[in-house]
Amino acid sequence: MHALPTQPGIRVNLAELIEMRHRVREVQLFSTPARRSPLIGLHHSKLRGRGVDFDQVRVYQAGDDVRTIDWRVTARTQEPHTKLFHEERERPTYILVEQSPRLFFGSGLMFKSVLAAQAASLIGWAALEHNDRIGGLVFGNHAQHEIKPRRSKQSLLQLLNRLALANQALSRDAQSLADSFTLALRRAREVLRPGSLVIVLCDERTLDDSSEQQLQLLARHTDLLLLPLSDPLDHALPAAGLLRFAERGAQLELDTHNPELRQAYRAQGQARADRWQRLAQKLGVPLLPLSTQAELIEQLRDQLNAQRPRKQP
Repeated sequence: MHALPTQPGIRVNLAELIEMRHRVREVQLFSTPARRSPLIGLHHSKLRGRGVDFDQVRVYQAGDDVRTIDWRVTARTQEPHTKLFHEERERPTYILVEQSPRLFFGSGLMFKSVLAAQAASLIGWAALEHNDRIGGLVFGNHAQHEIKPRRSKQSLLQLLNRLALANQALSRDAQSLADSFTLALRRAREVLRPGSLVIVLCDERTLDDSSEQQLQLLARHTDLLLLPLSDPLDHALPAAGLLRFAERGAQLELDTHNPELRQAYRAQGQARADRWQRLAQKLGVPLLPLSTQAELIEQLRDQLNAQRPRKQP
């Protein structure tokens, strides 16, 4: 693909997303033999369907489950033997990442669309290093670009290429489709096998009744990690006087010196954040909200440290 001229914080290209692989070690997203991450529960949680692999056969010991006795080896050796299993380590990791006009905005360090692309890339490289199969779906207004999960760098590069293309195609003149998130979640439910890990990167404002229902259905058979994206201006208006907005012929004026208006606006932003929090608690899944006002690695490190269980004295 041909990269557009560099526009830091506004657009990304494939080379920048590939470079994110060098930052994987800066934040512990998945577990290592020497260190457990707060997200290890996503890889060793409740098993849904086929989630264990055969390991070895050994001599039966008191306390072993009689259902795991290997009768062929027992008959051949004339001594009871049992099968040992270990939990399946490799699993599909499916990254659902939004690139729609509603993300083509930012008042902080970057646009929300750039933040989503960076986070998807970082998680993808971390999952590949963790030996997971990587795939995903880039969704926006008029198309869904899907890459089936495979344990290969090529699969991740295909996803990142689609992500960069979608990011560079964004414009402020396009209109966001209300149901694009719901359609993407529905597609994920159709293609993913039980036990998959689904990473959801979307605008905080996309959550509605329909998409919330799809997330609840998806959570029945997969593990979810929710990363809603926001900008400081999504939550609070500055006291900047009279502001005029225009879009496709429609105009709107807001007097931001009006304290009641600013309070109502803050309440709406807080209500959106609270809805994500209630959903995450209901589904029992991690919630890592991201904002354009801070650097990605810094945010993830702070979020994961907050979720890491504290040692008891």
